[in-house]
Amino acid sequence: MKKYILIFIIILTVLSCRTDDPIFTEIVYQTPQAPDPNSILKGFYVVNEGNMSMNKASLDYMDFETGEYKQERFKDANPSEVGGLGDVANDIGIYGSKMYIVVNASNKVEVLDANTGVKLKQINVDNCRYITFYKGKAYLSTYLGTIGDPSAPQGQVNEIDTTSLTVTRKVDVGRQPEELVAYDDKLYVANSGGYSPPEYETSISVIDIPSFTETKRIEVAKNLHRLKVDSEGDLYVSSRGDYFETPSNFFVVDTKTDKVKKTFDLAVSNFTIHNDIAYIYSTEFNYYTGENTISYSKLDTKTETVLEDSFIAEGNEELIQIPYGIAVNPENEDIYITDAKDYVTPGDLYCFDSDGEFKWKVVTGDIPAKIQFVYQPE
Repeated sequence: MKKYILIFIIILTVLSCRTDDPIFTEIVYQTPQAPDPNSILKGFYVVNEGNMSMNKASLDYMDFETGEYKQERFKDANPSEVGGLGDVANDIGIYGSKMYIVVNASNKVEVLDANTGVKLKQINVDNCRYITFYKGKAYLSTYLGTIGDPSAPQGQVNEIDTTSLTVTRKVDVGRQPEELVAYDDKLYVANSGGYSPPEYETSISVIDIPSFTETKRIEVAKNLHRLKVDSEGDLYVSSRGDYFETPSNFFVVDTKTDKVKKTFDLAVSNFTIHNDIAYIYSTEFNYYTGENTISYSKLDTKTETVLEDSFIAEGNEELIQIPYGIAVNPENEDIYITDAKDYVTPGDLYCFDSDGEFKWKVVTGDIPAKIQFVYQPE
């Protein structure tokens, strides 16, 4: 296996000739990723959550044109930004030329230039969680209230105009809403109720986008979290259960009827859908045992069946301590898994080929959470 070359680049930022200017260290890893001049992808960003109250959220970038993996891209592009990216970066999305990073504990969305990483604007929203996009708007789920408060109010979805970068409309949903999907002029929002166990929420809120009103709730299961739509318009949603008697589970919802049509009896922490295959991992925690049960699965969304084989080749599962993020390269079907490890030290990013065989890994920031691909301009 090739050894990776670690290059330390010391950047001295000069601002008005001050003597107390910050000294910033950018870390660059050279990976074996072969440059492809015909690729539709420029690379991908990795947003690292960082530990709560430590102000250690960060942004990394994998450059497909050079094969370099670069840590601390936000600080590099915004050296004068006091405090860096902030506290707990929970989600990332690109829409048009702009990148949106949801920084949960800092109560903000950072809007950056997707190509340069330069900050364009900060949008302040209390306890924000996840973001999606539809017809020129961004839609942001927010818990509201303070973190961990069992008396927090109902959650909300905020609509953000992607031109003016201002919040234009708000609608109440369930308590502590998580991931959300926009489809066919509707928003589907996974409610968790995670601040007040065992009284978890059990439903998906359905929002009519033109009127921006909640029209119904779809009953699913306790403590919903991940939510994605497949090529046929079906919704796949995970529940975290109650961590005691009720285990994590996975469901598919028919958007034509807005009803659950199948339950898979499958633990799911996170997943991504590529070419009608859901790539799934679980780090299911149980308070009785005090341990995580880790598994890797694939599901055919066309036939709605769990496949027998894992997407990680036998023996390679042992490389990863705590899987925390997942993405599939839309061109070559490489599989990327982030590893949070012990949650307090820098994590790892693993690259596996389409057969699940190990290709390379790099060190990330603390708690690498989400991968966002960057496409070449059309």
